[in-house]
Amino acid sequence: MTATSEKETLGFQTEVKQLLNLMIHSLYSNKEIFLRELVSNASDAADKLRFLALENDSLYEGDADLKVRISANKDKKTVTISDNGIGMNRDEVVSALGTIAKSGTAEFFQNLTGDKAKDSQLIGQFGVGFYSAFIVADEVTVRTRKADESQAVEWQSKGEGEYTLANIDKPSRGTEIILHLRDDETEFLDDFRLRGIVTKYSDHISIPVEMYREPVPESEGPDGEKIEAKPGEWEAINKAEALWTRDKSEISDEEYQEFYKHVGHDWEEPLTWAHNKVEGKTEYTSLLYIPKRAPFDLYNRDRQNGLKLYVQRVFIMDDAEQFMPGYLRFVKGLLDSNDLPLNVSREILQDNKVTQAIRKGCTSRVLKMLDRMGKNKPEQYQTFWNEFGGVIKEGPAEDMANKEAIAKLLRFASTHSDEATQNVSLEQYIERMDEGQDKIYYVVADSFEAAKNSPHLEIFRKKGIEVLLLSDRVDEWMMSHLTEFQEKQFQSITRGDLDLGDLDDEESKKAQEESEKEVAGLLERIKEVLSDKVKEVRFTHRLTDSPACVVADENDMSSQMIKLMESVGQQAPETKPVFELNPEHQLVKHLNDEQDEDKFKQWSEVLLDQALLAERGSLKDPAGFVSRLNKLMLDLNK
Repeated sequence: MTATSEKETLGFQTEVKQLLNLMIHSLYSNKEIFLRELVSNASDAADKLRFLALENDSLYEGDADLKVRISANKDKKTVTISDNGIGMNRDEVVSALGTIAKSGTAEFFQNLTGDKAKDSQLIGQFGVGFYSAFIVADEVTVRTRKADESQAVEWQSKGEGEYTLANIDKPSRGTEIILHLRDDETEFLDDFRLRGIVTKYSDHISIPVEMYREPVPESEGPDGEKIEAKPGEWEAINKAEALWTRDKSEISDEEYQEFYKHVGHDWEEPLTWAHNKVEGKTEYTSLLYIPKRAPFDLYNRDRQNGLKLYVQRVFIMDDAEQFMPGYLRFVKGLLDSNDLPLNVSREILQDNKVTQAIRKGCTSRVLKMLDRMGKNKPEQYQTFWNEFGGVIKEGPAEDMANKEAIAKLLRFASTHSDEATQNVSLEQYIERMDEGQDKIYYVVADSFEAAKNSPHLEIFRKKGIEVLLLSDRVDEWMMSHLTEFQEKQFQSITRGDLDLGDLDDEESKKAQEESEKEVAGLLERIKEVLSDKVKEVRFTHRLTDSPACVVADENDMSSQMIKLMESVGQQAPETKPVFELNPEHQLVKHLNDEQDEDKFKQWSEVLLDQALLAERGSLKDPAGFVSRLNKLMLDLNK
């Protein structure tokens, strides 16, 4: 069998074709990032080899000097990036270069708009990677051999829907990527240009990135001095020092930002970051970043999350999720521990005391970083909240120990603003509380509009009391775990009997008592006709414009929680609402005067259905409601 006898032509996965087309047509404004991506991949390949060689030294094949090399051939119009990392076998080449195995790819491509500017931002959320080579190349050749395996493979493609694979001979392990540049991309054949890109984007790579320096012949200087000849040689053009091991004072913001793009595989710069070295009982270095934009698959359960883990500067694994709680799964970065064993596995990490200590420390650091941003850079924090607020809201249920710190980060819409923007903190709410107010009032609804127009708000608006408006799907679940903040109890205005305490004046209380006397006896009549539909009937003074409302009993599940459970396929317990009537409303007074028992029953049911519709947004029997309402309206016209 000859080296090329296994050559075959294969088609790209559909998503790869779409991505290639997007790369070529949407990223023209920042073409140079192809080199950053390919050098980053080469560095990762070296990291993986170093890790595997901990248990199998033969993988080095006698060459443990890991490096990346870049060269340009002006005659052939090619740029070559090579490494002596782990390499790939035939199956891995097909998997890595012919398909996109990333979760949520279908959703990603559904979001593409055809607008180059917007789509290029989406690419940043998805990750650029190897396919960025086609931004500048009309053909790409990959020659690779996996460490400790004999067969090498060559992959070739013009990025037009298919690629070829062939077995080849390759003495050295690792991967060589040859870019056949387009005619209008010859700027990247210039050594000075390539060196500048590496310095700009890849200075932090922890292994040498080398370029060849041409030999210098012996010559004579301007003053007649002899200039010795220098032989040609490969020389490192980056610092080749792990960035996180350097002192913070020596690292520029630009270096931190470029390193983030390397570890986060992101297109944009991060919002902020924290770089810390912890010494004492547990020793580790953390470099943690907050992204500017949420990845498109943030809520995908199969999505891999976590930090890069290094032990004593040796790469161990990507996506080490054990060091960050689920509600902080958007955090990018790395950890370098001195206290974990080099052969640590995910299973060992799960219950390891060192892991728990690092997780606690990193969680606290991120929460403090976000709190500082919220206090010192509110506009920047609003950008963060708009992207990741829904995930932070998972925190009170997941992390009881940090509940107060998480609560400080929460932002809400409020009756003190007509905007749906969630920009009110609990600390701001408490600062604005009226004298005598001892509770934090809130309402949960299906949408901002439904929350803003809830009848339960009427008395609060009349008295000028601020109420938080919650309308995210996760809100009801979050509030079931968030009972107080700074010793102020949370109170849903749709649960239990309303007690405004010191906020209610004596004059109002007397007026309420008088209005109830005018319709005395009404409650018993309604209880009799609605006994199978409601848990209790009572008067309320939370309403000023509406005739009636329904509330959940203090110990029952709210309608929003029932909806949430049903949306995830769980059976919610059957509950009946408490039916509350506004004794000052004309419809309630009309109901009190109604002597026809059949009409009284219909009016009672219509008022209940109206209240249920305002609270829940739907009815079990909407046709029955319409029929009763039509009949009553016709009777009024007689």
